[in-house]
Amino acid sequence: MDENNNQKDIHDSIVRNVEEAFRQVGSADVGDELRQEIEKEVLEQLEPELKTRVKQVVGERLREIRRKKILREQDKEEWFQRFSLTFRIQHIVLFVSVILLILTGLPLKFPESWWAKFLFSSLGAFAPAKIVHRVSAGGLITVAVFHIFYLLFLKEGRRMFLDVLPRPKDLLDVIANLKYFLGFSGAPAQFGRFSYIEKFDYWAVYWGIVIMVGTGLALWFQDAFMSIMPKFVIDIMKEAHSDEALLATLAIVIWHFYNVHLNPDRFPGTLLWWHGRISREEMLKDHPLEYERMMTERLKNSDEDGENAQE
Repeated sequence: MDENNNQKDIHDSIVRNVEEAFRQVGSADVGDELRQEIEKEVLEQLEPELKTRVKQVVGERLREIRRKKILREQDKEEWFQRFSLTFRIQHIVLFVSVILLILTGLPLKFPESWWAKFLFSSLGAFAPAKIVHRVSAGGLITVAVFHIFYLLFLKEGRRMFLDVLPRPKDLLDVIANLKYFLGFSGAPAQFGRFSYIEKFDYWAVYWGIVIMVGTGLALWFQDAFMSIMPKFVIDIMKEAHSDEALLATLAIVIWHFYNVHLNPDRFPGTLLWWHGRISREEMLKDHPLEYERMMTERLKNSDEDGENAQE
């Protein structure tokens, strides 16, 4: 109905202008037949062109309105979904398993220390601690296997894998940040979806899982492994398991916990691991290139919606 009214308005406007042209050139008394012929010719020539121009003007106006709306939304507090529920569940299972493994495994490396004795007594002596340790190891293995499935068969997993791959830009970002921290540059590195710090976190976890699970299974089923390999290999695996556990603990406490929870910008912590959302302010500060990409994509989708609406 609106389109028919629009076409009628265009038609009437052209007719009015033709009548005005007749009067201006002193031909108001021209015959009706000739007048109708001229009007028809003018309409055939001008109506399609005017329709196209009207669509262009309307389209430009709609795009401008949508851009202003997006800008108004950006001025408000806005949240972006950074991690899906599937990923958050994996992360929760991972960190619960790792924390329990640390609490039940690390005291074995320092059995005479007061804190190790306290942990063992709190958990109810050595046997229950061993059970908790092995159940937690099962949780770690489960989430590691599922994550491989996630990366291979889920669209968001494949995209994440591509995003966390190391790239030449990461090295340039390290250099840019070093220059910034040392006062040789006025601005820090600009990151996309994942910074080199987050990529290091991600790949360090998988490197640690390979070592910890591999050596842990050898110690868990020691009799079976002893039947196919010499004892000194088992001894090496025991030391590797112990040392890697200490390294992982230090990396989590000093590196990961600081960057995610203890950093002054985030203290006393973030609930990103729970709800998966990040504020616009955090996006602009920590992931400006990702924010720019998302805004460009949003404007593009808005323009496409406007063009589809016109059609």
